[in-house]
Order: sequence, then C-alpha cells, then structure tokens
Amino acid sequence: MLSNTLLHPLALRQAEPADLKGVLKLLADTAEWLYSRGVRQWPRAGFTAARIEPLIEERVLYLLDDELRYLDPDEDAPPVATIAVDEHADAEFWTPADDPGAALYVHKLAVARPWSGSGLGDALLDWAGASAYATGRPWLRLDCAKRNPALQDYYRRRGFEHVRTVDLPHRSSGALFQRPAEDVGITAFRDLTVPELIAV
Repeated sequence: MLSNTLLHPLALRQAEPADLKGVLKLLADTAEWLYSRGVRQWPRAGFTAARIEPLIEERVLYLLDDELRYLDPDEDAPPVATIAVDEHADAEFWTPADDPGAALYVHKLAVARPWSGSGLGDALLDWAGASAYATGRPWLRLDCAKRNPALQDYYRRRGFEHVRTVDLPHRSSGALFQRPAEDVGITAFRDLTVPELIAV
C-alpha cells in the first residue's frame, strides 16, 4: 500500500443518510474518470440519489473514511471509498442454476482518485469476502462492464474467476465473476461494522 494509508488512519462504517451527498460525489467523480478512459459502466453523471438511498436505508452501503477528517469539523470531506455488499443477485445475470443465495454480491465499489493504487480496493474486496464467509456463503460475486478488459483483469488478479458474460443490449455490465469466500484479516483499516463496535 502507498504511504498515505499509513499517514491517514482509515475506518470502515455503514453509510448514514447524511452521507448521501459525499457518496454521490465520489461515484460521480469515479464515473467521470471511467468515461475519460472510454469505459461506460456507470452513468456519466454518476448515480441518482434514488439509486443510492435504498442502499443506505438497507444498511448495505459502507464507507471508508479518513479518520483525520474528524479533526476539522468544518471540513466536508467525501469518503475515501465506498462499497455495497448484499444478497441481491441481479436476476438478469445470475440464474437459479448459479444458486444465487450461495453468495454475497459487491456493488458500487469506488476509490477516490487521490487514493488510487493504495490497495484499498483489494482490502475492501477481502473484507467483503470475509463477510460472505462469516454468513456461511461459499462465494463472493460481482458483475462489471462487458467491454472493460482492464477491470476484468484486475478482478482476475484478485482471485476472481470469470463465470460468463451475459450480453444484454440494454446493460453495459454483464461480465460475471466470483471467488471463494475466505476469512482473512484486514489491516488496511479499522472495521467499525463488527457487532461489538456498533452502538445499540
């Protein structure tokens, strides 16, 4: 990992309604960066609030924060990264033969550009895989852009196997990947989602 992850302590937490603005900005910035590279996976302007609010309400959207941001209460810092992990298998992609309930699914994985290359995407995928393992599911799954070989290669290097590509004309995504769920230790950030750290 790059040194900024050592200089800036990071913490993973569930997104709250007040985080919507920052999440939308991070996703919009990521979408624009993808477009600049010729990738059309996400809407160019990012996602609408109507697409993200349900993820927050369902408590399946997680944010990675730079904990130093809390030293300046006037600073409206967006999250360092975001990831959604849930049980929602896209029915257009995953069939009954795939046993959709045997996996957790990753969506909306994005890392802010200043943190790109720091290994945070890898760490979040490891965390998601450990979450799947903790629920007794054997797989972590995701879908990504059909015409983004660089992203597909990234997932292959992270241990994901290409299951198949579903080529639907109305969907830019459709390259399906999975890897075995695994219980791994995460050292890149503090995990504030563990039950004993969640206030009741």
